[in-house]
Amino acid sequence: MKKNLFFPLIPALALTLSGCGSNSTDNKGHQAPVPEREYVIVVHGGAGEMGDKADDPEVAGKYYAALDSALNIGREVLDGGGNGTEAVKAVIRYFEGNPLFNAGVGATISAEGYFELDAAIMEGKDLSAGAVAGVRHVKHPIDAAYAVKTASPHVMLSGTGADRFAEEQGLETVEDNSYFATPRTMKWVKELQAKSKKNGTVGCVVLDSEGNLTAGTSTGGMFGKKWGRIGDAPVIGAGTYADNDGVAVSCTGHGEYFIRHSVAFNLNARYKFLGESLEEAAHHIIFNELNREEGNGGLIAVDKEGNFTMPFNCSGMYRGYLYKEKASGKVFEGYGISEKMIEKQ
Repeated sequence: MKKNLFFPLIPALALTLSGCGSNSTDNKGHQAPVPEREYVIVVHGGAGEMGDKADDPEVAGKYYAALDSALNIGREVLDGGGNGTEAVKAVIRYFEGNPLFNAGVGATISAEGYFELDAAIMEGKDLSAGAVAGVRHVKHPIDAAYAVKTASPHVMLSGTGADRFAEEQGLETVEDNSYFATPRTMKWVKELQAKSKKNGTVGCVVLDSEGNLTAGTSTGGMFGKKWGRIGDAPVIGAGTYADNDGVAVSCTGHGEYFIRHSVAFNLNARYKFLGESLEEAAHHIIFNELNREEGNGGLIAVDKEGNFTMPFNCSGMYRGYLYKEKASGKVFEGYGISEKMIEKQ
């Protein structure tokens, strides 16, 4: 049996084993009716074979603290009168600046020795979306994705064109691509192997007080990728999707499989057109259509009713949720790495 972990940097925590869905989350899950919620924020920081990190108090504490910070950044935006899109952007910008994750600083590296970043954002109220792929000089790719959505007639820009567009929009850029490196990633350059060594794509989905759904995803891609490879994160309908009549989704995992199965759109379609519950639809996709060998990974999603789910078919996923009840004004929060979740009120 695993020991309960308590960290002085996170007060009043209770470690529980619970099911994914409305009030609680793991990768198997149950979903129950929920009180009306003013808003819901769900985040992920990547999925993969990292479940054992939950047993290391020092390592787990760093990730728990980061997830807690991300959730409360989103909370501050929403409590301050901001909307879901602003919350998603703020949360992902935080992740992009945190070297624990494979997004922005701390991104993984390509076979050619460059850091090439992807991001996407989508608003459910009008299905507007923006994405960038393979950018090398944009400090916060999520900002560039949002600029594509709002300041261009396109949905996705890639490579040097996306970098140039971001610069023309006055976004923060870095001249030296090595800005995104950390001592750990530079060690990988020297050891360059075919197998990926980091799973840390980040994402955020929000249902705000106006009933609008927003989804965003940002990643440094697959370690050692070749030929300008692009994964699912910036592909609308594969790694990112939002629809006010359905759900908001952000995915993380082996991107090629998530693209082939159009996972994010597939989840929305099963919920919207088949009438499946959010959890039922997500569970079917992650465990039946995908699996640990073909489609290793997970997703986070919230529906228009405020239900949320965070299933994964691997040993772990950095993930967390925060929601505020309308009637009581109480805020509930939880996060975890393995099946176990730390929850607090």
